[in-house]
Amino acid sequence: MSRIPTIAIALLALLAAASPGAAAQAERRAFGTLQDGTTIEAITLTNRHGVKATILTWGATLQSLLAPDRKGRLADVVLGYADMASYERNNSFFGVTVGRFANRIAGGRFVLDGRTYTLPSVNGRVANLHGGTRGFDKIVWQVESVKDGPSASVTFSHVSPDGDQGFPGTLTVHATFSLDEQDRLQIEYRATTDKPTIVSMTNHSYFTMAGEDAGHGSDNRLTVFADGYTPVDKDLIPTGKIVPVAGTPFDFRTPRSVDARVRDVRDPQILIGRGYDHNFVLRDGHGAVRLAARLSDPASGRTLELSTNQPGLQVYSGNGLNGAQIGKAGRAYRQGDGVALEAENFPDAVNHPDFPSARLDPGGEYRNLIVLKLSAAPAGKY
Repeated sequence: MSRIPTIAIALLALLAAASPGAAAQAERRAFGTLQDGTTIEAITLTNRHGVKATILTWGATLQSLLAPDRKGRLADVVLGYADMASYERNNSFFGVTVGRFANRIAGGRFVLDGRTYTLPSVNGRVANLHGGTRGFDKIVWQVESVKDGPSASVTFSHVSPDGDQGFPGTLTVHATFSLDEQDRLQIEYRATTDKPTIVSMTNHSYFTMAGEDAGHGSDNRLTVFADGYTPVDKDLIPTGKIVPVAGTPFDFRTPRSVDARVRDVRDPQILIGRGYDHNFVLRDGHGAVRLAARLSDPASGRTLELSTNQPGLQVYSGNGLNGAQIGKAGRAYRQGDGVALEAENFPDAVNHPDFPSARLDPGGEYRNLIVLKLSAAPAGKY
């Protein structure tokens, strides 16, 4: 039998794989306007499986992430708003990019090279939170590039001037969101500076694998690949200790419902946080990209695996969601309707010499890589 048909079939298969129809697509459109008239754009990345991520120029925000269940049915697995006015009016951090420094800095102060820097406190707390009163979540990012291809992507940029929100150094930041045909959404943050400074950025998406229109997230099963966590004081600032998770409500080393002990105030840490609002110390140190957490919905099979090169993962059970936040499907969000998984440096690392360093010097580059892998588990497995 001739080999020509076999070769022809192979060539056709290669051409089909390389054709534009097989590539992930990126679409750019207007999303809404700010009160001052500024137009906010939405860039939607779509692959051939129907996975779809929409990112806004406002706050470099992951506004929507559609994922299929085991029967191929799509649902939006991140909390968020349907309109720009709701994002501008509310301060829930749904899907935003936070920085310059994610999470809390005690007293809004830190010392760098012998100089004390003072930052604005946020929400009446004695701490700087997520970069200040006008952090990276509240600015309009510039679109640098939008690409189709094996990985459809959008890259945003922002220049934060010296002294912005009290931080030293002019910080040049890039945020790239890319979606491939293996159903992986990658979020990469990079930053450089012209003088010594501190940096810790992350994405603040709240996930619910049942779908944000389900009206609950309590059936989500969470696994965190961490053997320790950092307990906090009454102001939610890490004490500096690292405590084993074994025998505590913070033991997510095997899959467990997020709300199983979220109200178990027999543990004082749950009482202080009004649920989970704590940093988990990920295994294998800092620098290597490795699996940090898995979140699954047994009913639909939808599963998210989060990998990162960061040392910590802040797990937040949406304790501030009180029904005042109306989501994309017209449902009121409440505690437990989504869980934020924030890959980042440890909170208040700048004031704890034993924590991983957040320092960035001229000539160096900050890089945070977060990979969100979507899949659908068969019935009975998650």
